[in-house]
Amino acid sequence: MCSKGESLSLQNHSHFTFVVSTHQKLKDKGLKVTPQRIAIYNAVLKLKNHPTAENIVDAIKTDYPSISVGTVYKVLNVLVDVGLLKKVKSDKDVMRYDAMLDHHHHLYCNDTDRIEDYEDEELDSLVKKYFEKKKIKNFKIEDFKLQISGQFIK
Repeated sequence: MCSKGESLSLQNHSHFTFVVSTHQKLKDKGLKVTPQRIAIYNAVLKLKNHPTAENIVDAIKTDYPSISVGTVYKVLNVLVDVGLLKKVKSDKDVMRYDAMLDHHHHLYCNDTDRIEDYEDEELDSLVKKYFEKKKIKNFKIEDFKLQISGQFIK
């Protein structure tokens, strides 16, 4: 909020809206709203690169210099448990976090460990049709996510 005589710049306004939106999302999930939860969730949203807990610590350490990696992991696990984030494991067994909750796949670079979101309705349709035809015995498919490994061409 602005005090008397203060104006809110557009940049601050969008940051304020972003924080209010995060605050509401945490409340809607029944979570206690803390500055650390807001900072960690916003870092995942802003980084957009499927960050690790260590990446998040680096991103917020200016504002939270004493935050530990353990605290970040605890908050991330809570955010996953309530459905605000998803875990993504890299081929190198590094746990990363994804704020994009819509159905999508991942392109994984074997050289750099980079992960990019990939959406393709035609691919989704092909996979769904394949499994509708070819059932897996004693298994009901609820969802599928592909991780396509390769190298990004520079």
